[in-house]
Amino acid sequence: MKRVRCPKCENYITFDETRYTDGQSLVFQCPECGKQFAIRIGVSKLRERQKDEHPNEQADEQGCGSIVVIENMFHYKQVIPLRMGDNIIGRYQKGNPANSTFETVDPSVDLNHCTVTVSRDKRGQLRYTLKDNNSNTGTFVDNVELTPRERRVIADGTLFTIGATSIILRASDSEE
Repeated sequence: MKRVRCPKCENYITFDETRYTDGQSLVFQCPECGKQFAIRIGVSKLRERQKDEHPNEQADEQGCGSIVVIENMFHYKQVIPLRMGDNIIGRYQKGNPANSTFETVDPSVDLNHCTVTVSRDKRGQLRYTLKDNNSNTGTFVDNVELTPRERRVIADGTLFTIGATSIILRASDSEE
């Protein structure tokens, strides 16, 4: 079974690809928004799903670590690599300027919910700082809500919660 994403509302539509041959064109009508669109079997213009992009929990493309979005009823497990500087974490939506988004239907996660800043301390070690971006539901570390303008230093294995979503920080392997 394959999934295609509606270009208008981004709803997934599932179909059995074994019934078609490479190069064959298919036309779909989205059951959510009614948009009609076509695809060609064997050719994809869409970006890969984040689930397929970074299946390894230790994804560490730029040597800055990653965050692991824990699977729950709103979404599947996802690993998002971090980069130096501000990593704005939030819900994926087409056109969202946040740079560390994940796919979810959790309504309590804002588009621009919180920020993990990756920097180096005086000894050259990576330092991770978490702050809430004035979200509607808050950002929690160890079940304690971050206050407005509070910046909390977090380390490898820190569990933080945004909305109904739990996230674990995985620091870079190069630090150990």
